Amino acid sequence: MREFFRKYKHAWVFLYIVIYLPWFIWLEQRNVTSYHLIYTSLDSKIPFSEYFIVPYLLWFIYVAATLLLFLFTQPKKEFYKLTGYLFIGMSVCLAICTVWPNIQILRPSVDPDKNIFCRLVYMIYSTDTPTNVFPSIHVFASIGVHTGLCRSTYAKKYPVIKYGSAVMMVLIILSTMFLKQHSVLDVMAAIILSSGMYSVVYRTQFGTEGSRLFKRKSRKAVKA
Repeated sequence: MREFFRKYKHAWVFLYIVIYLPWFIWLEQRNVTSYHLIYTSLDSKIPFSEYFIVPYLLWFIYVAATLLLFLFTQPKKEFYKLTGYLFIGMSVCLAICTVWPNIQILRPSVDPDKNIFCRLVYMIYSTDTPTNVFPSIHVFASIGVHTGLCRSTYAKKYPVIKYGSAVMMVLIILSTMFLKQHSVLDVMAAIILSSGMYSVVYRTQFGTEGSRLFKRKSRKAVKA
């Protein structure tokens, strides 16, 4: 057991949950007198479809499974890049909602007795408020996970993983709009944020220096 924790000690970054969850819950429960309405005319043209609850809920498995896959099978530097991409970006989303409270009013009335899909949508609506939606964390994290998977050793060996991930990412993004959980503006903001995070983590000197720092630490560990 001790050897297991020593081998995967880089899992310490998952302690981010101690920051994320209380912050998110506080945002959902705080009293705000004025919200900024997120809406575009295109939102009204997108029909509601309860069937998109399937990819929407699969998001949780998609993200969690990819993080565990990177923890146990990918180089540490790639694991750190993926978690840095996700956790920093998610913090930016929460920070925006903290200083700029926002809300959407797109949700239709849903009959939970219609079918199992409507029942699941009804449960989501009942537990998740329509506030703190800009940018969409669902969309941002999906793009981040897909980016990480495309750069993984698995995608290079098995292209089907890359294409399957792309399909899942697109379905999740569509689900946020067809379930009326997010506005088109939320999705666009998440895409812009994702592009910025990709540049910071994978394209700039920040990412390069992070990789070099990791390599130097690895050499010292080997010598020790």
